[in-house]
Amino acid sequence: MSSPRPRIVFGLVPWPERQAIASALRTETVGGLVLLAAAVIALVWANTPWSGAYEAIRDFHFGIPALGLDLSVGHWTADGLLAIFFLVAGIELKRELVVGELRTPATAALPVIAAVCGMAVPAALYAATAWAGGGSLDGWAVPMATDIAFALAVLAVISTHLPAALRAFLLTLAVVDDLGAILIIAIFFTSDLNLWALGGAFAGLAVFYLLQRYRIRGWWWYVPLGIAIWALMYNGGVHATVAGVAMGLILRTTRDKGEEASPASRVSHVMHPVSAGVAVPLFALFAAGVSISGPALAAVFTSPEPLGVVIGLVVGKVLGIFVGTYLAARFTKAELNPDLAWADVLGLSVLAGIGFTVALLIGELAFPGAAVGEHVKAAVLIASGLAALLAAVLLRRRNTLYRRLYEEENADDDADGIPDIYQRTQAAPAGASDN
Repeated sequence: MSSPRPRIVFGLVPWPERQAIASALRTETVGGLVLLAAAVIALVWANTPWSGAYEAIRDFHFGIPALGLDLSVGHWTADGLLAIFFLVAGIELKRELVVGELRTPATAALPVIAAVCGMAVPAALYAATAWAGGGSLDGWAVPMATDIAFALAVLAVISTHLPAALRAFLLTLAVVDDLGAILIIAIFFTSDLNLWALGGAFAGLAVFYLLQRYRIRGWWWYVPLGIAIWALMYNGGVHATVAGVAMGLILRTTRDKGEEASPASRVSHVMHPVSAGVAVPLFALFAAGVSISGPALAAVFTSPEPLGVVIGLVVGKVLGIFVGTYLAARFTKAELNPDLAWADVLGLSVLAGIGFTVALLIGELAFPGAAVGEHVKAAVLIASGLAALLAAVLLRRRNTLYRRLYEEENADDDADGIPDIYQRTQAAPAGASDN
């Protein structure tokens, strides 16, 4: 009796999963390019003679004071628009748990272990750096997150043809990272809890669940309810973005008989472009405008808190994800795809050191209104830039191989809409070409 074949790490992605991933990555890539543009505009604007106008717009307050919602423009983008980002993240997390890589322990082990190590090691390195320099430990969570949109924008700019399996791993890694960030924000960045408002938010979520449970359709039910849940969560003392995640996790991801798409798919189809192309770039526009003067840059590498962020993202992410992936493969007795090498995993680990959106958000929460907070933001930008440059060098060196694998993965000589490689391996299920 022959022994079972070992599981292949970064092998062929199942066709339905690959279709879903490709759709998500297309939106994130375009959004990432807009995000890059917004960050550059913010940096340039904040370091010109017109920086006063930038600060005036960012700090301008508006809203409904009677409802506790008199916020600055920067605050609205962080607490309001990023709730859309986390709504989409919640939908993607649930999709991964129901039909994606996280649905079974065997497929979930690798990205989960890699992501957990990729969060724990940067946090530990930040804590060690801050402690050694006599700094604050409050920013330990800043270097933990990977920004998938920024990372994909880098891939688009350097024009690499990363294989689908590596892109899928990067996306799943970012989803688990987002889950970690959500838990951190919900648990560690709550203050002055208002139990009545918080109870109202949970009651709203219960109604949201019942509407889904009894298949009630119509945006006029969900949009007002969602806004009410968000406002109550904000006034309850829990960061308002948690409301977005909760609603995303409640949305049904499976189709009923006769449905063309599940509620989660329909909401994601509408809100994902808004999140990637509007919400996140606007947040970046008002969060990335930091001073890049000589003293400010020097503070990044001489103050313990920002230095810890740089070390955490540039060194900690690489060590955590690479070592975590290697150990997970070894302990599960899996074999690396023979077309790839561990150098490819190293390049991907460096790319995951780009921690822009969520890192900036946690930096604002960890150091609200403090001068060190601006230095931490600058550290996030510098570290993300360094990670992007290092990843570009490592991945471009392998692009000839990636191009060949990309062409093999996408060859469709019979023009039936399914790449030939899936038919050769008998991996494409019946009806898999339906979008």
